[in-house]
Amino acid sequence: MSGNQHPSVTDAPVETSAACPSGQAPVFEPVKGERSLLLHICCGPCSIMPVKRLQDEGFTVTAWYMNPNIQPLMEYLRRREAAEECAARLGIELICQDDTWDLVAWLRSVAGRDLPPQRCAWCCSSRMQAAVAYARANGYAHVSSSLLYSRYQPHDVIRAAGEHAAAAEDAPLSEGPRFVYRDFRTDWQAGIDLSREWGVYRQPYCGCVYSEAERYDKKLQRLIKKS
Repeated sequence: MSGNQHPSVTDAPVETSAACPSGQAPVFEPVKGERSLLLHICCGPCSIMPVKRLQDEGFTVTAWYMNPNIQPLMEYLRRREAAEECAARLGIELICQDDTWDLVAWLRSVAGRDLPPQRCAWCCSSRMQAAVAYARANGYAHVSSSLLYSRYQPHDVIRAAGEHAAAAEDAPLSEGPRFVYRDFRTDWQAGIDLSREWGVYRQPYCGCVYSEAERYDKKLQRLIKKS
């Protein structure tokens, strides 16, 4: 997607840490700064208030758009564009991990747990694990997610997944990053109001093709009854 990116948007290479001397455990170094925070974002509108609140707390926020669950591809791109718009207004860097979008791979991964709540729990947990891994590999001191803003996401699952991934005993680097838990749902209406004021795209369904079908199923059923 090079050539058409917003100036604040960068590709997402994962920086590798230097090898540690034999016998020594690798030590986490927050090379991005002690107040650096990687914020996984699911879309533009849901990122607004989390970014604002975290900035108010003194964090230097970098947004990370990594959402292979957003389907079809045009919907993914439309939400990506909205994320760019919001990042520009908020004055933060946005990293788009576009190489993770693979419809076939995602559908295969969710097979066998493709009904809620298992599907939704796996979808959120897998992205939190990926966010922590990216933050750790690239030297961010803290990590969080805009998923904690939504009233429709499994809040406790997201929190548990983030905390577990950040504290994993088998993590390649110790003592970081720290998972920052906040209940951003208190800013629900404020985020809606700002996103409407800014005129950014507000999606009508959660993300995956399953949720799209669930969103419009009543309309289909009404058509079936009329036929």
